[in-house]
Amino acid sequence: MARKHLLSDLAGPKSHGGDADVSTPDNITPQYAPRGAIGAVSRSIELLKSQSLTDLDPDLIDAPAVTDRLDEDGEQFEEFARNIRENGQQVPILVRPHPSIEGRYQIAYGRRRLRAVKAAGLQIKAAVRTMTDDELVLAQGQENSARQDLSFIERALYAAELEAKGFQRSIIMGALAVDKSNLSRLIQAATQLPTDIIRGIGAAPKTGRDRWGELAARLGTDGAVEKARMVLSENEVKALPSDERFLRVFEAAAPKKAKKEQVQAEVWQADDGVKAASFRQDKRTLTLMIDKKAAPDFGDYLMSVLPEIYASFKKTKE
Repeated sequence: MARKHLLSDLAGPKSHGGDADVSTPDNITPQYAPRGAIGAVSRSIELLKSQSLTDLDPDLIDAPAVTDRLDEDGEQFEEFARNIRENGQQVPILVRPHPSIEGRYQIAYGRRRLRAVKAAGLQIKAAVRTMTDDELVLAQGQENSARQDLSFIERALYAAELEAKGFQRSIIMGALAVDKSNLSRLIQAATQLPTDIIRGIGAAPKTGRDRWGELAARLGTDGAVEKARMVLSENEVKALPSDERFLRVFEAAAPKKAKKEQVQAEVWQADDGVKAASFRQDKRTLTLMIDKKAAPDFGDYLMSVLPEIYASFKKTKE
């Protein structure tokens, strides 16, 4: 399918004036939109309100092969679900007939709405459109770009999973509205981290690329991944918001500072047999410890003659 015809079935019938003209209902004012694949999807989303909608059983709707969102924190979702229960579903979701199971559907976007409506025991308002895998991914990405609320790690994980499923990078770039270099950075960030740890932490909306990169470096040390998984298995941590879960894992994976090897102290014994002092030395220091019990006044005397001892030492260097 040519790019300029991407999701053309969503955009309504074309007028006889050519490809550039898309007919719109009388109450819709045509607006400028980007050309090409993203432009087609953008126009399609704008026109969804004018399309006929279907009430579907939420249990008939499956997730696509690659989902764009991580599960959000319980408190945030409960607030969203409460709004759905009280005010109803205001915005339809977009689904396609399931490519391999008769009578079922796959969601393109609106997973939060689907989850909230299902929890409320209601039917879901949906626009049903026939879409290829590439078109579904672009529709997903276009809606997320319009909202601009996917976190860094959600975008990274989504990009990496799309590539693992065999989608071309041109499609992934269009879905996420990024160029080649930024897409490479997203995929690299996700592939450097164990997927189960990413999902255990969650979206972490306040945590950016640099912090995730530092976490990847920390998890590269011996035993760090196991520590991270142990932290994420704790019920107390599971109940935290995702950004706080990130911090717990980040701290747990911090490399321990190497302990300085303690040098064994040596005892100095005077000619009369009194063990008056002990000392410890390394490449940088020599530490002298006076045993005040064995030689009560020796320390005070040593300090009083220390200038004379040092002066004598200086003369040996002349």
